[in-house]
Amino acid sequence: MGACIPDRSRLAIEVSGVVQGVGFRPFVFGLASRLGLIGFVKNRLGGVQIEVEGEPPALELFVAELKKGPPLARIEELSWAVRPPRGDQAFRIEQSEADGQSAVFISPDFATCDDCLRELFDPSDRRYRHAFVNCTNCGPRLTIARGAPYDRARTTMAAFEMCGECRAEYEDPRDRRFHAQPIACPRCGPRLRALDGRGDAVGALDPIAWAAAHLLEGKIVALKGLGGWHLACDARNADAVAELRRRKHRDEKPFAIMVADFAAAEELCDISAKERELLVSPARPITLLRKRPGIPVAEAVAPSDPNLGIMLPYTPLHHLLLREVSVPLVMTSGNRSDEPIAYDDGDALRRLSGIADVFLAHDRPIHSRCDDSVMRVISGAPLPLRRSRGYAPLPLKLPAPVSVPTLALGGELKSTFALAEGAHCFLSHHLGDLEYAEAYRAYAAAIDHYQELYRIAPRRIVHDLHPDYASTRYAQGRALPTLAVQHHHAHMASCMAEHGLKGPCIGVCFDGMGFGTDGTLWGGEFLVGGYGEVERAAHLEAVPMPGGEQATREPWRMAVSHLRAAGEEIGKLAPAPAIRAVEQMLDRSFNAPLTSSMGRLFDAVAAIACVCDRVSFEGQAAMRLESLAAGVAPDGAYDFEIDRALIRCAPLISAVVRDVRRGVAAPLVARRFHSTVVEIAVRTCERLRKKSRDVVLSGGVFMNAILLRETTERLEGRGFRVFSHHLVPPNDGGLCLGQLAIAAAKE
Repeated sequence: MGACIPDRSRLAIEVSGVVQGVGFRPFVFGLASRLGLIGFVKNRLGGVQIEVEGEPPALELFVAELKKGPPLARIEELSWAVRPPRGDQAFRIEQSEADGQSAVFISPDFATCDDCLRELFDPSDRRYRHAFVNCTNCGPRLTIARGAPYDRARTTMAAFEMCGECRAEYEDPRDRRFHAQPIACPRCGPRLRALDGRGDAVGALDPIAWAAAHLLEGKIVALKGLGGWHLACDARNADAVAELRRRKHRDEKPFAIMVADFAAAEELCDISAKERELLVSPARPITLLRKRPGIPVAEAVAPSDPNLGIMLPYTPLHHLLLREVSVPLVMTSGNRSDEPIAYDDGDALRRLSGIADVFLAHDRPIHSRCDDSVMRVISGAPLPLRRSRGYAPLPLKLPAPVSVPTLALGGELKSTFALAEGAHCFLSHHLGDLEYAEAYRAYAAAIDHYQELYRIAPRRIVHDLHPDYASTRYAQGRALPTLAVQHHHAHMASCMAEHGLKGPCIGVCFDGMGFGTDGTLWGGEFLVGGYGEVERAAHLEAVPMPGGEQATREPWRMAVSHLRAAGEEIGKLAPAPAIRAVEQMLDRSFNAPLTSSMGRLFDAVAAIACVCDRVSFEGQAAMRLESLAAGVAPDGAYDFEIDRALIRCAPLISAVVRDVRRGVAAPLVARRFHSTVVEIAVRTCERLRKKSRDVVLSGGVFMNAILLRETTERLEGRGFRVFSHHLVPPNDGGLCLGQLAIAAAKE
């Protein structure tokens, strides 16, 4: 950037970041017009190009105000150079360029803004009750984008020809809908459709009122949203919720609910200032909140869980429907079990037939499926549990740039991928678990789309070390150089990259499991190092995992393994024949891989304490233990041993057995176990203090509020600097960021 501006000069300004589709050009036009400047602004691949001419004071003020940008913009870089004056007649907005070499930044989908909401409910406005009202400050972006730059012709709105009034707004730089690509009105825009359970059109004059009536009658409605279809029912109606669970094959995993506004959310849950900030933000994530007692929500919405996932309406259709029903609605992904969310209309009608009683559809196509984001607040800071709609694909900065365009594939569960060129990293939206064929196909298609959207052709692929992951097979199927990265090293690096740490750090990586460099399944790890290399400095003692993957679905199997390792009697954890079969596996070391997993230790304790012996979704046993422990004050910790690099949990297991035999209540057992896990983390980090005083906490176990909060507090009290996740999930949804950071360091 230049040091000074000469008299009557012209500045050529380049702005990169999220500056397309967020009202940046009209913002620039208005700013230049107010300051009496001439020149032009236009979109180009990777950002916005501006040339502005005038007197030095006005130019200096222009640059200063430009850095602030409109509300939804995120400026990554701004640079300018002095050019000779050209004497334009006025300031203008020029046609976008579709070529160039700079990085492309696509905006996420954003919730309906207050200005559009006022129009939506104003009977005198021409967009009154129009379910697709939007402007440059809100509405769909990623989910309708077919290509870049982000212009209407490259979106799914291209088929809707603007009427004269919309065209006038679209072409008026002073209008807040100037170049709002999804602009529409009731005359020229998408339309709602009411369909019966077979997908046949129903002659409903008001499809929203029709759908609301079905919801209030206890029916299940499939609703087409921004990034896919949802299944909705009355959250107060226990029979409707139970029927949705039966049809969707979702036994116990909590449902999220949508309420009309913040006041309605506050009636159901205790909400802190930071939680409110998330709920009402343009991203509108599902936010995990503490339930109030006696709320009018069926217990089956979130069984045996003190928390409730709540989101506010983020589309005009949601606002209209929630106002019509005036009750909280279950709003869950439109799929069966763990399939990807349905987004194509024909596919949705096929897959959701038999689940939904009726369909509330519309004719605006969705190009990219995109699930809702899920957030939690711990110790006043946001913790992403799923980064998707509203956040993806906002770019992140790598601590060091990659020298060649790189694709990082993440893991197997909660999969995301990322593309990087230079220092910019573009993380995908959440794509689900790749063990399901439909999810894998969606994953591969999304990679193709992102490569086209961002004009990044990878010349290298980074993947997880596990040889049997679907993402690893994907990497092997492409004719590109590959780099395998150990799972927990990637976890550690993702947290380091978020905070721009250089290392060395102590990485406390607790999760379900990941393939280790020694061929065993890791998951209770203390790593020391940085992006380039790490040392496995300590870990939980490995025990067999009888039945392999089956042990993740039946926690009693891990209980048998840990009890045998501790020399304790097995008891009646399962039917005798099943226990004998598992013991034979352990005796013969057959189908019983060794694991040091903290997640599997949670499973074992949950089964021994009679809290959970079988699970219907990943992490269920750990969630049960956390829920029980959350209502109990700390009451000491169980014993364990640290022998050099080995953390022995046999004393812990024996202590849990003694408590259970003495009749100690499960909540107190759960609380003591949580305190023990915190103590393991603190005492092990103390032993590694000479190697580093920077500690990063990563892995899915650190979605647990008790562990994250108390481990952080205890370590900080001992002089450590502690870092946790705020931008990407600590679970496998954040792996691809760490993979990219490691790839950059290994060049």
